[in-house]
Amino acid sequence: MRGLTVAGREWMAAAAVPARAGTVAVLALAALSLGGGVPVAAAAGVARTPVAAAAGLPRAPVITFAKGAPGRPLPSGFVGLSLEYSAVPAYAGSATAVNPAVVQLIRNLAPGQTPVLRIGGDSTDQTWWPVAGVKPPGVIKYALTPAWMQTTGAFAHALGARLILGVNLAMNRPDLARAEAEAMLAGIGRSSIAEFEIGNEPDVYKLFPEYRNPRGVIEHVRGRGYDFGDYIEQFRAVRRVLPHVPIAGPALGGKAWASNLGPFIASEPRLALITLHLYPLTCTSAAGTPFYPTIANLLSAAASTGLAAGALAPEAVARAHRLAVRVDEINSVTCGGRTGVSNTFASALWALDTAFALDQAGVSGINFHMFPGARYALFSVAGAPGSWSAVVNPEYYGLLMFAEAAPPGSRLVPVSSAPSGHVRVWATVARGKTVRVVLINESSSTRTLVLRAPAGARGPASAELLQAPNLNATTGVSLGGQSFAPSTTTGVIGGTPVSTPVAPVAGKYSVVLPGASAAMLTWTGGSAGGAAPAAGAAR
Repeated sequence: MRGLTVAGREWMAAAAVPARAGTVAVLALAALSLGGGVPVAAAAGVARTPVAAAAGLPRAPVITFAKGAPGRPLPSGFVGLSLEYSAVPAYAGSATAVNPAVVQLIRNLAPGQTPVLRIGGDSTDQTWWPVAGVKPPGVIKYALTPAWMQTTGAFAHALGARLILGVNLAMNRPDLARAEAEAMLAGIGRSSIAEFEIGNEPDVYKLFPEYRNPRGVIEHVRGRGYDFGDYIEQFRAVRRVLPHVPIAGPALGGKAWASNLGPFIASEPRLALITLHLYPLTCTSAAGTPFYPTIANLLSAAASTGLAAGALAPEAVARAHRLAVRVDEINSVTCGGRTGVSNTFASALWALDTAFALDQAGVSGINFHMFPGARYALFSVAGAPGSWSAVVNPEYYGLLMFAEAAPPGSRLVPVSSAPSGHVRVWATVARGKTVRVVLINESSSTRTLVLRAPAGARGPASAELLQAPNLNATTGVSLGGQSFAPSTTTGVIGGTPVSTPVAPVAGKYSVVLPGASAAMLTWTGGSAGGAAPAAGAAR
């Protein structure tokens, strides 16, 4: 939850180009209430219905795509959630009445796949399984119970999910860590557990977690001299006594120990997954710095492609040892997010862009962290068994568009030229030779964009729009004309899908993209790079 900050390079920083007449298609949606969805306001100055403009092409730089081989196939279960231990009952419901809205909302982000759900965060090192006759260590704030185990097991079964479960390292009690893991194995079931993740962000143990000792004095779980060598010894002591389940780690929250990843892997033969945590902005950064929580900083290239660059070196080291890297905790701002940033439509565009950037970096998956009351929560829940409901927040819509644009097995198509300004361009080719191009306009200005389709994409494209009234909006978000009701009981998006046909002119496609929006152009069939391998295939 505390997370890693990575400075990135500036990218596409020129001023926005105003829209021009004579384009092939204008992407905008009317202010409609569709099938119980939320009314969506059209962008200012843009036609309120899908419009086919006069033939001809504007004068604008042309977006082009490389003709070489596309990237690696996207692994199945790429997008998942990360929940604190205490948050599971709040979202899941109970063992006898699992919340169907939450189950569907998670499935939407991994349609037709096995979702990967990570349970941990700060609570990893503040949770234990009570042992008779043993006083809880001072760092403990949450006790697991048989009811928690039953609820989590039922939740995992309802989702068909695989779990990454945090095991307490901070208390430095291998015997208690073993009791915790054995209780989870018995109470949840081996079939639902992918890995045990030992500890959470041990690279900051000298600072966090902290607790008050019996004298009321604040103490940290490790002293000032604690280093990577100490960590490896304590990690190994816990790993040796755990049930024989694959192990994940080191769950790093910063860069200080990243150079030790190779020796760590070499010393731990049971490691099955390398885990990292990434946050572009921090709650402790000073105003005026690149990491201070503002919409402008969140939508900078440093917060998406720059953030993903922080996973490149760990991914290369892990791949050399035939292991995968998963960013099993990520979101916009540390400490639960920042109101006015994390809960706005800007976070949807950031999440969409960053998911593509991390796919490009080669990680095996990403887990968006959340807990009740967090400003960056993808959704909130209310109600009781039989009357559950959920409120879907803007960031969720960005990940929903990513799930559509990048199904399992799809491959990224390299972009060879892209426009200046706050526009991001991504493209994929999927099995069945479906080609998709995503255009993200992170500015408030309308942009006219012209592109040549990736190889194999021919004929008219179908375009759908992700939009909101503005970057600061916390409501009024829609995807392809659809939106979730103000309070959904099903987790199913409502309304009639709306798309705009975009026909080529002289082999080029032109769209007018409203400010604060993203568009996805889709070509079905064709021969773009051949069919992608099966989901989850080796790199």
